[in-house]
Amino acid sequence: MNAIRDWLIANKTPNSCKRILTQISACCDWAVKSGLIKENPFEDMAGDIKIPKGEREDTDINAFTQEERDTPSESLRERIIQAFKESRYYKYYASLIEFLFMTGCRPSEAVALEWKHISLDFSSIRFEQAVVVSESGLVCKRGLKTQKKRSFPINTRLATLLKSIKPVTVSDDAKVFPSKEGMWIDVHNLTNRGWKATLAKIDGIEYRKLYQTRHTFITLALKSGMDVKDVAKLVGNEKPEEIEIQRKSAGRFILATNLVDDEKLEPSEIIKNYKNQQSCERGFRFLKDP
Repeated sequence: MNAIRDWLIANKTPNSCKRILTQISACCDWAVKSGLIKENPFEDMAGDIKIPKGEREDTDINAFTQEERDTPSESLRERIIQAFKESRYYKYYASLIEFLFMTGCRPSEAVALEWKHISLDFSSIRFEQAVVVSESGLVCKRGLKTQKKRSFPINTRLATLLKSIKPVTVSDDAKVFPSKEGMWIDVHNLTNRGWKATLAKIDGIEYRKLYQTRHTFITLALKSGMDVKDVAKLVGNEKPEEIEIQRKSAGRFILATNLVDDEKLEPSEIIKNYKNQQSCERGFRFLKDP
């Protein structure tokens, strides 16, 4: 069994290694319960695998805010949401994808939501649990990654989304985003299938992990002028300095002109004239904050 672990460590990333060992251990647990083997040789083996900080999802920042093919960040996000709505095979997950972009929550927190966590007047969401992979499969655990719980305000668009998917009759313990079989959604499976397949069909968009919906929300919030501490509170990050890193990476592109009279040359005309220049560098044909 150690040979299997050693091969995984040598040939897979720490994240993949940990996940595979967890899945193998879950299979062995089932085998023990079924009387096929006496003990689980992989028990607790995944716990020994440490994930380097640089490979953790919270520090792997590549938000959907790069204007690929001159597409504004908001439009880029909307194109992804619309692609799911139009997908023949994955439109079932469109509401979840939109929710992730609108809240910046971790995917594991979103799929763990039950209707009791949504206020009756659709004014706030209470995040207080997450679906994680354990040696016994997908389980819902109390508490979040960095805190016990947090509240998130619901805006008009988010309220409209939640109202549209809430059944007329539903119990408090019913899942907001259940799988097609009514179970917890497997985020890893969704990422490798629906998310990857849908993004591949969108022209001009570089692939990023599903977790980047969170970083996209954070980056757009910072660009809108929100304070770093306020953003950190919204998304449940106890380290505002990590949000500050994203604020610095968001950046701004500034165009200057010696024509200071707005009536002679409005800001929109400055941008238009700049982009239409044949001689301007191709790498600067987009603007971070027009």
